[in-house]
Amino acid sequence: MSFRGRFAPSPTGRIHLGNARSALLGWLQARAAGGQFLLRIEDLDRARCKPQFLEDLYRDLRWLGLDWDETPLVQSQRDDIYREALEKLERTGRVYPCFCTRAEIARAASAPHGLSEEGPRYPGTCATLSPEAVAERARTRVPALRFRAAPGEWCFEDGLHGRTCQDVAALVGDFVVRRNDGVASYQLAVVVDDAASHITDVLRGDDLLTSTPRQLQIYEALGLTPPRFWHVPLVLGEDGKRLAKREGAFAVAELRERGIAVERVLGLLAAWSGLGDGAPVALQELVRRFRPELLPRSPVVAREAMLNEALGLGG
Repeated sequence: MSFRGRFAPSPTGRIHLGNARSALLGWLQARAAGGQFLLRIEDLDRARCKPQFLEDLYRDLRWLGLDWDETPLVQSQRDDIYREALEKLERTGRVYPCFCTRAEIARAASAPHGLSEEGPRYPGTCATLSPEAVAERARTRVPALRFRAAPGEWCFEDGLHGRTCQDVAALVGDFVVRRNDGVASYQLAVVVDDAASHITDVLRGDDLLTSTPRQLQIYEALGLTPPRFWHVPLVLGEDGKRLAKREGAFAVAELRERGIAVERVLGLLAAWSGLGDGAPVALQELVRRFRPELLPRSPVVAREAMLNEALGLGG
């Protein structure tokens, strides 16, 4: 299969330079490989995702010169697809209803600290409930669905981090694949959507590196072929926090509205990616320069002096 990559943003705010770098690198990887680049809108968090942010996202990507080859896939329109996948997991016994609240899990004496984005490791409270107990609890509370994590280490070869292993069952425990409001979880939706779009390579921030073993277990349970993964270290501010959380001049729309030349922005993103020295650069030149082995293996610090110089902001 020919190369197919994607960028999958959530329209919960204006796109920042950290997000723009991820989009640029995914686009460059696809174009340098002579492949296709797709856009997916991850809007399952319906309370935070706004139509205006989506319009801004399209405008910002087009301003950067990043195009896409198919109509964007929108997760909020795919409930039936996720439901089919969940029904398959139910038929094979890989998921079960869970009635626990976050507070109950946190209070469980046997719940050690797990991965930060998941909270404490799930202790398996509902994993062995009888059908009668499930029916009784379902009368007063709508359950989430949890995936039965397979025991032992799950390993994969990351394009940047090399061999990466995690014991999902020991570190995370059984994890949610459908919330109790009926919405599919990120871990399930990303697998179903990447498979449906025939994505061959996923380039994304390495904050998602620890999610990959969970996703690989879902791929196997659904009989799907996983893509290759490339987890790029994040761009951090001088305070050590993720650049994507910043406001003001770090928003692409802000730079566009201030009349900053797009070549300056591309030059800065290239410098953060091992593809340039911060000087203004054209997009097609970055396609010629792109090599995955040039990408950084450790976090990049966005120093204010470099930002000001590269973008011509003064200060």
